Amino acid sequence: MRVGLIQLTVSDDPAANLPGTLALVRQAVAGGAGFVLTPECTNALSSSRDHQRKVLQAEDQDLTLAALRAEAASAGIWLLVGSLGIVTGDADGRFANRSFLVAPDGTIAARYDKIHMFDVNVSETEVYRESAGYRPGNKAILARTDFATLGMTVCYDIRFPDLYRRLAQGGAQILTVPAAFNHVTGAAHWEALLRARAIETGCYVLAPAQTGFHPETAGKGRRTHGHSLVIDPWGEIVADGGTDPGVAFADLDLAAVARARARIPSLTHDREFTGP
Repeated sequence: MRVGLIQLTVSDDPAANLPGTLALVRQAVAGGAGFVLTPECTNALSSSRDHQRKVLQAEDQDLTLAALRAEAASAGIWLLVGSLGIVTGDADGRFANRSFLVAPDGTIAARYDKIHMFDVNVSETEVYRESAGYRPGNKAILARTDFATLGMTVCYDIRFPDLYRRLAQGGAQILTVPAAFNHVTGAAHWEALLRARAIETGCYVLAPAQTGFHPETAGKGRRTHGHSLVIDPWGEIVADGGTDPGVAFADLDLAAVARARARIPSLTHDREFTGP
């Protein structure tokens, strides 16, 4: 299976972002990818809750999702829409940060709502409270396709290894980690965390990312790290998307999953223990 990881620099305007996303999906298909992945916040990246309320839509009305489903059906590919900000109708008005796996016929094969919210103080001037605008999911998702079993995650989830271990023990061969990783923490931790999850689970890790500076209508904008990565089950980097928008390609050999797990069968070595 050839995969194509799409790297984007989106603004806070879903309609303006969509043509560039579709062009890169088509570029990935032209390059032979049968599984194409987009990053977190494919439709829009915004820190303004007021602006989000103006531009985000419910799942059945989201123009990005509809267009990408149609594109997947037209090309006959599997497509991971890394995540979209989706209106939920929750009483507190919070959105979902939702990842979608689209089948080659355009149907939605699986949905995953990001579990872990990015509530951090990167510095005195850079503070994030994702949970103020997005409500966390509470269910881990395995998606079975005709080429592999996927464990679906999003961005900040990567810092919680128990989630990945459970997905791998449940049957995942590929872990998806679409992200809009902060440029400061990304430079320090992105590669190390992704390689660690691959090594711990014996899975391929596919991590399409946002990159560069993201302008906002209301707000100062933000920077993301880029470097979409494909990591093999032994923890080696197979592809790196660098820092420009584009497509990173890799050819997956799923037999490598079995080989890595046979060499280091740590997924079967759990032990009960007490404390702390």
